[in-house]
Amino acid sequence: MSNWNTAENILCVRLDTIGDVLMTTPAIRALKESLPGRRITLLTSTIGAQVAALVPEIDEVIAYDSPWMNATAPRTSPEPDLAMIELLRERQFEGAVIFTVFSQNPLPSAILCYLAGIPLRLARCRENPYQLLTDWIAETEPEQALRHEVQRQLDLVGTIGCITNDEHLSLRVSELADHAALDVLQRSGVDVHQPWLVVHPGASAASRRYPPELYAQVVGELVLTRGFQVVFTGKESERELVETIQREARVKTYSLVGTLSLEELAAVIELAPLLITNNTGPAHIAAAVGTPVVVLYALTNPQHTTWKVQHRVLYHDVPCKFCFKSICPQGHHNCLRLVSPQWVVQAVNQLYQPELALELPKMISVASG
Repeated sequence: MSNWNTAENILCVRLDTIGDVLMTTPAIRALKESLPGRRITLLTSTIGAQVAALVPEIDEVIAYDSPWMNATAPRTSPEPDLAMIELLRERQFEGAVIFTVFSQNPLPSAILCYLAGIPLRLARCRENPYQLLTDWIAETEPEQALRHEVQRQLDLVGTIGCITNDEHLSLRVSELADHAALDVLQRSGVDVHQPWLVVHPGASAASRRYPPELYAQVVGELVLTRGFQVVFTGKESERELVETIQREARVKTYSLVGTLSLEELAAVIELAPLLITNNTGPAHIAAAVGTPVVVLYALTNPQHTTWKVQHRVLYHDVPCKFCFKSICPQGHHNCLRLVSPQWVVQAVNQLYQPELALELPKMISVASG
């Protein structure tokens, strides 16, 4: 009978996006390191697959936009899902570890793995999964406690004896991408030998976006009083947002919006002395590549704060905090809107002085066990 101690061919399932995949990498490393020669395949979304390709602990990535995830376009036929079952069956995985946030039901993924004939199946689940999971860990969040998302997934694989001494996020940028990033910065007019930083003002959820007029005040202050070169990044769909901030800031800035691949974005963040952003994928990229980060953190969920890198997490405490909503239920966005631009400038000043930054406490904490 199969057991986790000898299972060499493992499927990890994380059907979410960039930040979620990165926050799962310490647990994936634990799986990888716990058995010499173990092969890790990650089943993830099309968006998640972009960053998963940069994670050295992952041997293969399979992109799959499942019908039970929110971002997937409507299905007209089950054929893609039946084809995925057959693909997984052909790979002859010995075990599947299903990673979810506490609000997600792991059973659709468990059914997929069960029908693919994967003999070992591990996940947290709120209801009795009966035979769909061979290793059922009862879901206790958020009723009993909330752990950081990284710790949550490390604890999951710890139940089958998989641990790691390195709990940092994992992402490797190629030398080619580093050269491309440096080239695009220089061609844009940025002198990387003078003070500069990156601002990534977008986020997929409206509740996690710091107001553009406040970003403009931050940028104006940093350029005028500290002489920073401010470099904006973002997707093409965020061009209007960035241009609005640039226009309202009324200072010289630089924009790489819509010009970078994901790996090149990671390379720019890796090269940067500092990143300012919302609670979104680039914040976790910064943590993975070791770049200090100032995070404008909407109090929707305390589990996704920056992990194991110098940082400042800024928010305004509100009675409605930790609502777990993508749209502000109160409509005021005060957990972000009331964050003063001066706080952001102060945080930047702190992180540009490493000897001082190390003495200052983090501004938010989540239970680690």
